[in-house]
Amino acid sequence: MSQGQQPVREGEERYATLLNNSNAVRAITSAVEGTLGPKGLDVMLVGARGEVIITNDGVTILDKIDVSHPAASLLIQVARSQQRKVGDGTTTATVLAGALVQEGVAQIVKGVPASKVVTGMLQGISLAIESLHRRVHVISGLADPLLEKTAYVAGRERSDVVDLIMKAASKIGIPKLMDPSFVLADSVVAIEKADNEVFEGLLLRQKPLYLHGKPVLDNTRILVLHDALEPELLDEEVLTTEAGFARYMELREQFGRELLRLSELGVGLILLERGIHSDAEQFCLDHGMMVIQRVGRHELSRICEMTGAVPLRRTALHKDYEQLEPLLGCSPRVAYDEELQRVRIHCDETNPVPMVTVIVGASTTEIVGESARIAGDAASAVQAALAGGILPGGGTVEISVSYELERRREAVKGMEAFGIAAVAAALRKPMSQILLNAGYNPLEKVEEARAAQLVEDCDSMGMDCDTGLVINYVTEGIVDPALVKIHGLKAAGEVAAAVLRIHNVIKMREEDGRMKED
Repeated sequence: MSQGQQPVREGEERYATLLNNSNAVRAITSAVEGTLGPKGLDVMLVGARGEVIITNDGVTILDKIDVSHPAASLLIQVARSQQRKVGDGTTTATVLAGALVQEGVAQIVKGVPASKVVTGMLQGISLAIESLHRRVHVISGLADPLLEKTAYVAGRERSDVVDLIMKAASKIGIPKLMDPSFVLADSVVAIEKADNEVFEGLLLRQKPLYLHGKPVLDNTRILVLHDALEPELLDEEVLTTEAGFARYMELREQFGRELLRLSELGVGLILLERGIHSDAEQFCLDHGMMVIQRVGRHELSRICEMTGAVPLRRTALHKDYEQLEPLLGCSPRVAYDEELQRVRIHCDETNPVPMVTVIVGASTTEIVGESARIAGDAASAVQAALAGGILPGGGTVEISVSYELERRREAVKGMEAFGIAAVAAALRKPMSQILLNAGYNPLEKVEEARAAQLVEDCDSMGMDCDTGLVINYVTEGIVDPALVKIHGLKAAGEVAAAVLRIHNVIKMREEDGRMKED
């Protein structure tokens, strides 16, 4: 402590760090909680250069917020974890994490040791997750009406977007949708002023090397190179010798023969991770071969999966006709779409690996971007529902679990019971916020919903945000993927526990040994 600084009484400083972190978490939560539910509104994000994003997608909002507080940064990790794992429910997970922190702080400042609160909170979350698992309704297949309802809720009631996603899901099929390595949301492409479409194939953002060649290739073979299309290079020092120059000319001739072999094999499309030599460029133009360079490795991988091509290095072009032919992919049609300014690579109907592209269009860049985010949420919800079933939405099942936790808390001895109580209180937050956004008194309506659940012995009873009357959410099709709720609660609990256990915040020194300046 510096000279002249007044000592701080223990009672004043005891919870200073905790309250500071809690306030930072509350500030982040308030940025997204107004978007929750069918009556939630959007947030306008404005960049330093005037760029604008209008959205109510939680992870988009949190990703773009300028955050420097370390506890607030921890909360943002909840949304990112939720997005990576299930691709939807980021706002609810963030609101839950904020509520868990607030309820935990309330218990700690009353005198309950933080370690006891955290231990009880983790126990409560484990009990809540077990309870959610018991209530899961399994989706019977793509024709199950609750699957489309799940997409409708996640897709913010955009029927046009939901129709696209359900059509794409039917073309992909359940085996592929259940594959953990496949992400349907990655198939969504936003294109300004385009028409909504489900295209059986892939779109490439990169333009062909020249647009005045063949615009359409039918039943063509495809060469994929994780390399440049160029002759083997020699060191400049080697080229200064007579033998080196002779070797250079030999390699050029060999490269010419390799290009001719590609033409004889019927290669119509060449996809390159890197660039192309001028001689090869002219050869491809003369022989009607479409060349697309600088294609990302992820895109090349998807194309190989769809077309059966094997990604090659340039040296593989030395192979003879019989060796090279099975390494090529094929497509029934490759065409440059001038309106979309994209290359369409069509998928063969007999291909065992189906591939679709969901094209989402709108009149402006801002709107098309939000439409794509909505489509991505709906796509993620469909996959999550097929993988893990569904639960009543709108916070109804959380209300039922909340009161179940309160009953189980009574049997818990020790101060951990206060942590379980914090979880029970936090689980009421999603429905409370949804009702508040709809213009209702959440205290009154939450109790009304709970009373209806007890009378009907049904955990899907909740409030209609339009009329304020009690309805059955499952009957009305207001459902969420179970994985979204379960993972969101788990991630929220982990981050809330980390925040509540922080006793002090200390700046680390720089690598050169100097302390960071304030």
